[in-house]
Amino acid sequence: MGRVEGKTALVTGGASGIGRASAIMLAREGARVAVSDIDLDGARAVADAIGDGAVAIDHDVTKEDAWTMALNTVTAAFGGLHILVNSAGTAINGTVEDTSLEDWRALHALDLDSVFLGCKHAIRHIAGSGGGSIVNISSISGIIAGHNLAAYNSAKAGVRHLTKSVALHCAREANQVRCNSVHPAFVDTPILDTILKRGTREEGLDRLARQIPLGLVGEPYDVAYAVVYLASDESRFMTGSELILDGGISAM
Repeated sequence: MGRVEGKTALVTGGASGIGRASAIMLAREGARVAVSDIDLDGARAVADAIGDGAVAIDHDVTKEDAWTMALNTVTAAFGGLHILVNSAGTAINGTVEDTSLEDWRALHALDLDSVFLGCKHAIRHIAGSGGGSIVNISSISGIIAGHNLAAYNSAKAGVRHLTKSVALHCAREANQVRCNSVHPAFVDTPILDTILKRGTREEGLDRLARQIPLGLVGEPYDVAYAVVYLASDESRFMTGSELILDGGISAM
């Protein structure tokens, strides 16, 4: 306990999935947490479950003014910011020929532009609080491509390289802000609902598990453990790197 004691965190996409698990685990380890999501009722439910030291924020991460509001809300509520977890995102199926320009742009707005906006505007808040950590949730799909995930592959690969650029910028500025990315394979979250089109959800999870050497689909807390490590001072010598949580897929 207490691995992020005394720190303040903003977790986007915190109403469900990896964001929810990360917010809860950061709070368990001592952080005060702002749970942000476009689903305000869901964010409030998570903040209420955490209890004291948590607030919920209505936050459309694709809008720059919404980022300004969210960050100002966090610093007003808690007096600073040390951790940003960019977890909001979605996925769509589609080859490069099947994907419409409208869907391409919408997916990149949520999965990549939001990370750019979060990093851009959070850096000064984190630096002003004495330093800290930005954790960007990417995907194994940002490293290994699939024929039917053109937009998702592109956006998540963008998150991976943007993370490195942010890390090098902050290191050059000597502002004590680190930035790393996390790359999960299949994790049992609502995002899978957009992928599992055939049969029951359980049958779909079994099909995904058979693609993973460890033979299982990840749980949100498997990723949240990595988030806590990257958010804590335990990873103080780590920046511009990626943590791969893929059950062995990338080893094949």
